[in-house]
Amino acid sequence: MLKAARAKMPIHHLMVGTWTPPGAIFTFAFNTETLSLEMIKRAAIPEDEPISWMTFNHSRKTIYGAAMKKWSSFKVDSPTSITQTASHPMLHDPKASSPETNTRAIFVLAAKKPPYGVYCNPFYNHAGHGSTFSVSDEGALKQNIQNYAYQPNTGIHGMVFDPTETYLYSADLKANKIWVHKKTEPTSPEVELVGSVDCPDERDHPRWVEMHTSGKYLYALMEKGNRILEYVIDPSTHMPVWTHRHWPLIPPGIPDRWTQYRADVCALSSSGDYLFASSRANSYDLTGYVAAFKLDENGRVDRQICLNPTPTSGGHSNAVSPSPWTDEWVATTDDQEGWLEIYRWQGEFLARVARCRVQEPGFGMNAIWYE
Repeated sequence: MLKAARAKMPIHHLMVGTWTPPGAIFTFAFNTETLSLEMIKRAAIPEDEPISWMTFNHSRKTIYGAAMKKWSSFKVDSPTSITQTASHPMLHDPKASSPETNTRAIFVLAAKKPPYGVYCNPFYNHAGHGSTFSVSDEGALKQNIQNYAYQPNTGIHGMVFDPTETYLYSADLKANKIWVHKKTEPTSPEVELVGSVDCPDERDHPRWVEMHTSGKYLYALMEKGNRILEYVIDPSTHMPVWTHRHWPLIPPGIPDRWTQYRADVCALSSSGDYLFASSRANSYDLTGYVAAFKLDENGRVDRQICLNPTPTSGGHSNAVSPSPWTDEWVATTDDQEGWLEIYRWQGEFLARVARCRVQEPGFGMNAIWYE
């Protein structure tokens, strides 16, 4: 009922962070009746803690952020009332938090089931561990309770749980593999290693993973390969097995798809019937792309529907963010020029209906839907 009520509300709010200082969280109001989009609040946060990836907790009353050299949390009392509740240094490696290293907090995943752990990934150098945080009753990051090992040359950029939140899948861009971890017990956020699988092409470099609501299929977005790979989940081992099916995230005929573009993010629609994915161009003279795929009831890819150019290269971003309550709306962000854009998904066509520009350094990393 709550999901249906939210979908019918005429005003929806979204929050967006920045890639570079000064740190801020921007709130936008999107009206589904008038199709207006406007920035209504700039919430200042610590200037040296810009958020390159943010996510909500299960209740959407807390934001978690990957904030340069920190992991942060914020209490959200309303779309315009956002207050920092915690800021923790990276503790997985003594060199990670040093200002002399390029190690950066890059991704956070919040569990939606008790005990509501938060899973954090660093990137670049000294990024061979993931970090697990416990949270307070109010949702604030409480304690770094675990630093679990991948391998020394790891660079995880995206993770996803299976529907039961027992198995955790990580896309290792640097080591070119997909890792699987399992919660040690239902009452603890801590995880242990199950195994890993190498990607089919040594040039693939997986950046993102998404899982179907059935738990039967996993989709891996390859940053350098600029393609989506479909994996079926082995029901006995819970390891992903490539189906030997894949689809392009840039048009055919590109002279060198390994260097001119970088695939970015993939995400399910609210119903689980569609998968959206995006790519970015490495030159501001080129456009990025957004793709859509039809999925069957088990999550198998039925067909690729479209591959549409985006207005700009996308910069560091071009992240797609489908509405959590309806398939009708998809947000995208762009930090080349600082745009938040809203698209309508209707009749399997994707049409931009609203956009708002924020000309601040690094604006436009990813959008999260508040209500």
